[in-house]
Amino acid sequence: MSLNTQILMAAIFGVAFGFLMNLFPQTQFFDVSLYGLGILSSVFIGLLKMLLIPLIFSSIVVGVSNLQAGGQLSRVWKITLACCVTTTTLALILGLACAHIFQVGKGVDVVMFQDAMSAHQTPDTLTPASFFTNFIQNTLINPFKAFAEGNVLAVVVFALLIGVALVKGGDKFRSVRKLSQQFFDIMMLMIGWVMKLAPLGIFALLAKLIATEDLSVLSRLAEFAAVVTGTTIFHGAVVLPLLLWIFGKMSPITFFKGTRAALITAFATSSSSATMPLSMKCAQENLGVRPQTAGFVIPLGTQLNMDGTALYEAAAALFIANLMGLDLSLGQQLVVCATAMIASLGAPGIPSAGMVTMIMVLQSVGLPAEAIAILLPIDRLLDTVRTVVNVQGDMMISVVVDRHTRDDELPEAIR
Repeated sequence: MSLNTQILMAAIFGVAFGFLMNLFPQTQFFDVSLYGLGILSSVFIGLLKMLLIPLIFSSIVVGVSNLQAGGQLSRVWKITLACCVTTTTLALILGLACAHIFQVGKGVDVVMFQDAMSAHQTPDTLTPASFFTNFIQNTLINPFKAFAEGNVLAVVVFALLIGVALVKGGDKFRSVRKLSQQFFDIMMLMIGWVMKLAPLGIFALLAKLIATEDLSVLSRLAEFAAVVTGTTIFHGAVVLPLLLWIFGKMSPITFFKGTRAALITAFATSSSSATMPLSMKCAQENLGVRPQTAGFVIPLGTQLNMDGTALYEAAAALFIANLMGLDLSLGQQLVVCATAMIASLGAPGIPSAGMVTMIMVLQSVGLPAEAIAILLPIDRLLDTVRTVVNVQGDMMISVVVDRHTRDDELPEAIR
């Protein structure tokens, strides 16, 4: 049985076991099962997190040096940036359009959320100026501190600089480039080992999610949850595959078959960062993306390309405005789109990270930050779907970029 099939079967059994646990709440069976699932899921996620930072650093360094030496870095940057801006913009437009069409939030009794709003601790005011200041301060930092703290974006920036420096040094740093390539190969080998545990990890994560989340809360926010989930699925099932077919010349069926393992993992973990190793593996082995392209585009996409998060934040802002009885003007909605795009760039690839940057989106149009408490009960469930679309977008862009940068073959010495 292939790994993809094992993961799919594990996901089905995980959901079924989670519902089975719900039939026996507050029993020894439930407690023991939850404890065992917690251990399995912690081991799987822990191994992925352990390899994440070294993998990002080595893949970016190797990818930049190879692309730069092949004269492709400029083209890759331009195409990657164009793809990220295009897909995120389409996601924002789609999110706002569907929120308008279905009038999410209007007529909903906001009184039932007042307790949650009053108990929620509002973070310090987050203005666009302070957001950019914090963004820079948390990115341009001591690289050893970034490695120790798991600051992914800071590691990406430092790895980019190292990669460019290796190219500028030419033959002087040939041995370092070779060592970086070997280190990257070691990381990919270790990722292969961890992936053997993926079926158990996926089973544990999904069973734990179903058993511990209060699914009944969706009845109160069913309209918003349904609109956002449906819109996000439409973006991932129609918009992105259409762009892939037009610009990447790849069949959506081929793409989904090749990326099934990564997408299921994204759904289970709600973390694009934790899924990144498997995303790179799927892109290279199943989609035929060159290692230097996948190693450059996917780690960057994990930080810069979050279609699902941007769509969710734009729709959520309009939802909250409707709850408050406020009509956002066209200018305010454009501000929401711009802020959601910027905020999605800085959102870390961890579960429910969008809730942090959601504050900036709300405050950009004068909505109370406390209102995010309304979304807290359903955010974890919605996060699973938007993470799948985030990860899908990264792999799709890697296919498009790879197709449009294959003209120049890399020199044999740096392959």
